[in-house]
Amino acid sequence: MKPKRQEAVPQEDLFRMRLENLIDSRHELVRLASLIDWPVFEREFGAIHAEGAGQPPLPTRLMAGLTYLKHCFTLSDEEIVARWCENPYWQHFCGEVFFRHALPCHPTSLTRWRKRVGEAGCEWLLTETIEAGKRSGALKRQSFEKIIVDTTVQEKAVAHPTDSRLLNTAREKLVEAAQKEGIELRQSYARVGPQRQLQAGRNAHAKQYKRSAG
Repeated sequence: MKPKRQEAVPQEDLFRMRLENLIDSRHELVRLASLIDWPVFEREFGAIHAEGAGQPPLPTRLMAGLTYLKHCFTLSDEEIVARWCENPYWQHFCGEVFFRHALPCHPTSLTRWRKRVGEAGCEWLLTETIEAGKRSGALKRQSFEKIIVDTTVQEKAVAHPTDSRLLNTAREKLVEAAQKEGIELRQSYARVGPQRQLQAGRNAHAKQYKRSAG
């Protein structure tokens, strides 16, 4: 069954004020919401919903908007759903016209939606983010000609030259090479090597502590 559709201009409600009359039109989320081509998600994600009986899925814009907000503010599914019902700007970003006090959905609905759209759906979200940046003028064509990747804070499985483990590893490799060449060693230091590795590690930590303390 196809997702529910959010009415663009719902029937006027005399007892509720429209969100557009409550929020600042210059707010960043209001401006971003106007730049995103929301119907593209309904077209691209429409194929993932099977026809048939059952409860209609939640509106695509609501789920896509919540996904954007989740990653923008680095929140869990539970946190994003709970804070959504307190923030008129978030509700406007997700396509609501009137302020809602109820939760938009259960947190697990976000998890199921992400699994349903899969990797291809996430790529469409990223693509539309880039397109919105181009429409706003924040991204220029020259920005896509060269990509600079900074991995300074990325964890790397590279041992430091003074890593004590390298000392014992080097000893093991030398012993293996000697055995392959038929060279008899008076001592392989197989028993002493691991002990020296631990001792070298303690000495290195002690020197580092002294430098930081001094």
